Amino acid sequence: MKPHATNTLLEVRDLEVSFQGIKTITALSGISFSIGESETLALVGETGCGKSVVAHAIMRLLPPESGVKGTVEFGGKSLLELREKEMAEIRGKEIGIIFQNPSLALNPVYSIGHQLAEPLRVNRKEKKEKALSMVVGALKNMGFANAAEYTRYYPSWCSGGMNQRFLIAASTMLDPVLLIADEPGKGLDRKCISELEAELKKLKVEKKTALLLISHDLGFVQRLADRVAVMYAGEIIELAESSSFFERPLHPYSKGLLNSLPEKGFIPIPGFSPPLGNPPSGCKFHPRCPLREKSCTENHPELKEIGERAVRCFLYP
Repeated sequence: MKPHATNTLLEVRDLEVSFQGIKTITALSGISFSIGESETLALVGETGCGKSVVAHAIMRLLPPESGVKGTVEFGGKSLLELREKEMAEIRGKEIGIIFQNPSLALNPVYSIGHQLAEPLRVNRKEKKEKALSMVVGALKNMGFANAAEYTRYYPSWCSGGMNQRFLIAASTMLDPVLLIADEPGKGLDRKCISELEAELKKLKVEKKTALLLISHDLGFVQRLADRVAVMYAGEIIELAESSSFFERPLHPYSKGLLNSLPEKGFIPIPGFSPPLGNPPSGCKFHPRCPLREKSCTENHPELKEIGERAVRCFLYP
């Protein structure tokens, strides 16, 4: 499924990630999606389904014992084939990333101003004073009234919500065309999530930034995403426009996810996601699926396109 935007910015095809240990564990298999310019694609699914592994694979930040196959094309470049030096040039400058835990992602021994100015000094060779004045401007854009004062603060002096906004500022200092946000609302209260949402929308409107949003917060996703890709046990099992997905999910797992929302009665999906090291035969969701048939336990469904969407389920021929 192609994005509806005119130009494809990122294209991921048949991405597979495995980790070597006592036994090889396949964390991702057959992951394919694309993101158009200024489009927001959300990856959703339960904890442990492989969403963050996708982000780290795209950014080439996986540990050395991982094996990566497939294609990741960004702006005409094959990211998996670049030398580390070339990839380091793309990180931050062309693709920004907001990590899950802002308090861990920021260095506790350096001030906020120092940390946000560093990419400008390294990548754009800006002088210290100019870089700091640009940081003050970025923090003003993030809604900080006393921006100059905050540049002297340290992460431990600030709340989780403030640190998350510092991280967004840091990840967008070099105006990347694609931003990967990995559970950006994790651990934040409702007010901070509203502020975060406003900042991400602003980036899309004012800077035309494309966004790969990784989240299990479906309300947050519904308000921000143009398209939704649902992951289960290392695979994409449904891909659709956001409005279509929330109005009429196709896959039984997708229906279960939406039924587990408070406004839908908070009905949890019975059972647990399978361990990646020991997935079930056939459809990976079949042990938890209320609609399973014998063929679901024996055969593995392909991701099939149905009009403007795609689904991995034998219910749809």
